[in-house]
Amino acid sequence: MSQQAAERIVSDNVNGVDVNRLFGTIDAIKAEPGIARFNFRISNKWIDGGHNHSTIRDFHGALKDHPHAKPFELDADEPEVLLGLDQGPNPVEYLLTGLAGCLTSSLVYHAAAKGIKLRGVESRLEGDLDLRGFLGLSRDVPVGYEEIRVYFKIDADISEQEKQELIQMAQTYSPVFNTVSKPTTVKVHLEQ
Repeated sequence: MSQQAAERIVSDNVNGVDVNRLFGTIDAIKAEPGIARFNFRISNKWIDGGHNHSTIRDFHGALKDHPHAKPFELDADEPEVLLGLDQGPNPVEYLLTGLAGCLTSSLVYHAAAKGIKLRGVESRLEGDLDLRGFLGLSRDVPVGYEEIRVYFKIDADISEQEKQELIQMAQTYSPVFNTVSKPTTVKVHLEQ
Protein backbone atom coordinates (compact mmCIF):
# COMPACT_ATOMS: atom_id res chain seq x y z
CA MET A 1 0.00 0.00 0.00
CA SER A 2 1.38 3.40 -0.94
CA GLN A 3 1.98 6.08 1.70
CA GLN A 4 -0.71 8.22 0.07
CA ALA A 5 -3.26 5.36 0.21
CA ALA A 6 -2.38 4.70 3.85
CA GLU A 7 -2.86 8.39 4.69
CA ARG A 8 -6.24 8.39 2.95
CA ILE A 9 -7.43 5.39 4.96
CA VAL A 10 -6.35 7.08 8.18
CA SER A 11 -7.92 10.39 7.16
CA ASP A 12 -11.19 8.65 6.22
CA ASN A 13 -11.44 7.35 9.78
CA VAL A 14 -11.76 10.16 12.30
CA ASN A 15 -12.39 9.31 15.96
CA GLY A 16 -13.26 5.74 14.99
CA VAL A 17 -15.92 6.99 12.55
CA ASP A 18 -15.67 5.99 8.89
CA VAL A 19 -16.37 9.45 7.49
CA ASN A 20 -16.88 8.16 3.94
CA ARG A 21 -19.62 5.81 5.16
CA LEU A 22 -21.10 8.60 7.29
CA PHE A 23 -21.40 10.93 4.29
CA GLY A 24 -22.58 8.00 2.13
CA THR A 25 -25.37 7.39 4.64
CA ILE A 26 -26.30 11.08 4.59
CA ASP A 27 -26.44 11.05 0.78
CA ALA A 28 -28.55 7.86 0.76
CA ILE A 29 -31.03 9.40 3.22
CA LYS A 30 -31.26 12.56 1.12
CA ALA A 31 -32.13 10.37 -1.90
CA GLU A 32 -34.55 8.09 0.04
CA PRO A 33 -35.81 9.67 3.30
CA GLY A 34 -37.56 6.44 4.36
CA ILE A 35 -34.12 4.97 5.13
CA ALA A 36 -33.93 7.32 8.12
CA ARG A 37 -36.96 5.82 9.90
CA PHE A 38 -35.88 3.57 12.80
CA ASN A 39 -37.82 1.62 15.43
CA PHE A 40 -35.90 0.53 18.52
CA ARG A 41 -37.47 -1.97 20.90
CA ILE A 42 -36.85 -3.90 24.08
CA SER A 43 -38.77 -6.47 26.08
CA ASN A 44 -38.85 -6.31 29.86
CA LYS A 45 -39.86 -8.80 32.52
CA TRP A 46 -40.32 -8.16 36.22
CA ILE A 47 -38.27 -10.48 38.46
CA ASP A 48 -38.95 -9.46 42.09
CA GLY A 49 -39.26 -6.23 44.07
CA GLY A 50 -37.57 -3.50 42.04
CA HIS A 51 -35.59 -6.04 39.97
CA ASN A 52 -36.54 -6.43 36.32
CA HIS A 53 -34.76 -7.72 33.23
CA SER A 54 -34.69 -6.24 29.72
CA THR A 55 -33.66 -7.97 26.50
CA ILE A 56 -32.74 -6.17 23.30
CA ARG A 57 -32.75 -8.50 20.31
CA ASP A 58 -33.22 -6.38 17.20
CA PHE A 59 -34.33 -3.08 15.70
CA HIS A 60 -35.83 -1.82 12.46
CA GLY A 61 -34.02 0.72 10.31
CA ALA A 62 -32.85 1.43 6.77
CA LEU A 63 -36.08 -0.26 5.57
CA LYS A 64 -35.52 -3.65 7.26
CA ASP A 65 -35.12 -5.50 10.55
CA HIS A 66 -31.60 -5.93 11.96
CA PRO A 67 -30.84 -8.57 14.59
CA HIS A 68 -28.05 -7.81 17.04
CA ALA A 69 -25.13 -10.27 16.91
CA LYS A 70 -26.36 -11.49 20.29
CA PRO A 71 -29.17 -10.24 22.53
CA PHE A 72 -28.24 -7.57 25.06
CA GLU A 73 -29.38 -8.51 28.55
CA LEU A 74 -29.80 -5.71 31.09
CA ASP A 75 -30.87 -5.90 34.72
CA ALA A 76 -32.39 -3.00 36.59
CA ASP A 77 -32.99 -2.88 40.32
CA GLU A 78 -33.01 -0.43 43.18
CA PRO A 79 -30.26 0.00 45.76
CA GLU A 80 -30.88 -1.37 49.24
CA VAL A 81 -31.75 2.09 50.60
CA LEU A 82 -34.64 2.09 48.09
CA LEU A 83 -35.75 -1.43 49.13
CA GLY A 84 -34.00 -3.28 46.30
CA LEU A 85 -31.22 -5.84 46.17
CA ASP A 86 -28.88 -3.74 43.98
CA GLN A 87 -28.87 -6.31 41.14
CA GLY A 88 -28.29 -3.58 38.56
CA PRO A 89 -28.47 0.17 38.02
CA ASN A 90 -31.84 1.69 38.75
CA PRO A 91 -33.94 3.02 35.86
CA VAL A 92 -33.07 6.68 36.49
CA GLU A 93 -29.36 5.74 36.36
CA TYR A 94 -30.01 4.03 33.02
CA LEU A 95 -31.60 7.26 31.82
CA LEU A 96 -28.39 9.14 32.71
CA THR A 97 -26.37 6.41 30.97
CA GLY A 98 -28.48 6.74 27.82
CA LEU A 99 -28.14 10.51 27.89
CA ALA A 100 -24.34 10.33 28.38
CA GLY A 101 -23.92 7.79 25.60
CA CYS A 102 -26.08 9.68 23.12
CA LEU A 103 -24.53 13.09 23.79
CA THR A 104 -21.05 11.57 23.48
CA SER A 105 -21.84 9.75 20.24
CA SER A 106 -23.42 12.87 18.77
CA LEU A 107 -20.39 14.97 19.74
CA VAL A 108 -17.91 12.42 18.33
CA TYR A 109 -19.76 11.90 15.03
CA HIS A 110 -20.18 15.61 14.41
CA ALA A 111 -16.53 16.25 15.29
CA ALA A 112 -15.53 13.52 12.82
CA ALA A 113 -17.71 15.05 10.10
CA LYS A 114 -15.93 18.37 10.68
CA GLY A 115 -12.52 16.63 10.56
CA ILE A 116 -11.82 17.37 14.25
CA LYS A 117 -9.64 14.67 15.79
CA LEU A 118 -10.40 13.96 19.42
CA ARG A 119 -7.95 12.35 21.82
CA GLY A 120 -10.55 11.91 24.51
CA VAL A 121 -14.06 12.77 25.63
CA GLU A 122 -15.32 12.23 29.17
CA SER A 123 -18.56 13.23 30.79
CA ARG A 124 -20.02 13.28 34.25
CA LEU A 125 -23.76 13.47 34.83
CA GLU A 126 -25.78 14.28 37.93
CA GLY A 127 -29.53 14.32 38.35
CA ASP A 128 -31.64 15.59 41.26
CA LEU A 129 -34.72 13.58 42.14
CA ASP A 130 -37.07 14.00 45.11
CA LEU A 131 -38.78 10.73 46.13
CA ARG A 132 -41.83 12.61 47.42
CA GLY A 133 -43.02 12.79 43.80
CA PHE A 134 -42.55 9.05 43.15
CA LEU A 135 -44.19 8.15 46.46
CA GLY A 136 -47.17 10.44 45.82
CA LEU A 137 -46.47 12.48 48.95
CA SER A 138 -46.52 15.89 47.27
CA ARG A 139 -48.18 17.13 44.12
CA ASP A 140 -45.75 20.06 44.14
CA VAL A 141 -42.73 17.79 43.60
CA PRO A 142 -41.98 16.44 40.10
CA VAL A 143 -42.10 12.66 39.77
CA GLY A 144 -38.98 12.65 37.60
CA TYR A 145 -35.69 14.46 37.62
CA GLU A 146 -35.92 18.10 38.65
CA GLU A 147 -32.62 18.90 36.93
CA ILE A 148 -29.88 17.01 35.11
CA ARG A 149 -26.38 18.45 34.77
CA VAL A 150 -23.82 17.25 32.22
CA TYR A 151 -20.14 18.12 32.44
CA PHE A 152 -17.82 17.37 29.49
CA LYS A 153 -14.03 17.19 29.22
CA ILE A 154 -12.77 17.27 25.65
CA ASP A 155 -9.13 16.56 24.79
CA ALA A 156 -8.42 17.93 21.31
CA ASP A 157 -6.27 20.54 19.61
CA ILE A 158 -9.12 23.03 19.26
CA SER A 159 -10.09 26.22 21.06
CA GLU A 160 -12.41 26.41 24.06
CA GLN A 161 -14.99 28.04 21.78
CA GLU A 162 -14.78 25.10 19.35
CA LYS A 163 -15.23 22.69 22.27
CA GLN A 164 -18.33 24.64 23.33
CA GLU A 165 -19.60 24.44 19.74
CA LEU A 166 -19.17 20.64 19.79
CA ILE A 167 -21.09 20.45 23.07
CA GLN A 168 -23.86 22.58 21.53
CA MET A 169 -23.96 20.33 18.46
CA ALA A 170 -24.22 17.28 20.73
CA GLN A 171 -27.27 18.82 22.39
CA THR A 172 -28.81 19.88 19.08
CA TYR A 173 -28.48 16.46 17.44
CA SER A 174 -28.70 13.95 20.33
CA PRO A 175 -32.01 12.04 20.16
CA VAL A 176 -31.89 11.19 23.87
CA PHE A 177 -31.12 14.78 24.90
CA ASN A 178 -34.03 16.02 22.81
CA THR A 179 -36.33 13.29 24.16
CA VAL A 180 -35.70 14.19 27.79
CA SER A 181 -35.47 17.97 27.37
CA LYS A 182 -38.60 18.48 25.26
CA PRO A 183 -42.12 17.11 25.56
CA THR A 184 -42.29 13.64 23.98
CA THR A 185 -45.43 11.62 23.51
CA VAL A 186 -45.28 8.33 25.41
CA LYS A 187 -48.26 6.01 25.02
CA VAL A 188 -48.73 3.20 27.56
CA HIS A 189 -51.14 0.34 26.74
CA LEU A 190 -52.39 -2.82 28.39
CA GLU A 191 -51.51 -5.73 26.10
CA GLN A 192 -53.76 -8.80 26.05
